Amino acid sequence: MIYFKNVSKIYPPDVVAVKDVHLKIEPGEMVSIVGQSGAGKTTLVKLLIAEERPSKGRIQIGDWDITNIKVSEIPILRRQIGVIFQDFKLLPKKTIFENVAFALEVCGAPDSRIKKIVPQILEIVGLEKKMHRYPDEISGGEQQRVVIARSLVHAPKIVIADEPSGNLDAINTDEIVSIFKKINELGTTVLLVTHNREMVNALRRRVVTIDRGSVSNDQAEGNFIRQ
Repeated sequence: MIYFKNVSKIYPPDVVAVKDVHLKIEPGEMVSIVGQSGAGKTTLVKLLIAEERPSKGRIQIGDWDITNIKVSEIPILRRQIGVIFQDFKLLPKKTIFENVAFALEVCGAPDSRIKKIVPQILEIVGLEKKMHRYPDEISGGEQQRVVIARSLVHAPKIVIADEPSGNLDAINTDEIVSIFKKINELGTTVLLVTHNREMVNALRRRVVTIDRGSVSNDQAEGNFIRQ
């Protein structure tokens, strides 16, 4: 469970990025968080991964109150949350396999585990046959799938995608939507932070709208934004 209880984030001197957000997301849900640029969506993501601390309120993940999380505990938190940003940040001189494996290597995972897990994850995103290619040898949509694969290496309980379709065309966006649905079906909680109406419409899941830092609408599963 993800629980924001009356959370606000105020930057000096008095810029209100998030205001009195009360939001509960159950384990295994798939939720789109939508809103205009500057509405506060990315700030919510930063609060959830402890890149920012709330000015007031409480943030809980499962039984863990992360409101005042210790710096030493942040890496533990982030291994439970897979984050996908619009900027791919792939290593150009490493193969697809090596890019995904790198996320395990920096945590000291043994080679035997890496050789077992990485092909399994690449199969989930449909890239098992291209694992030995380099980023510049695959399409933009495929590069995004590598980023998704990299976010899954620690078997996170939560996956957060911040504008995952920003650099993609409609066909690649549909493919990414299918992958997120597959990840969700495996039991992972998925949060899509986006202003892409086509993606939200394709999902037809719960939609939380952020406006000027506050939750302005929370539509139940099955409802979606109409164009």
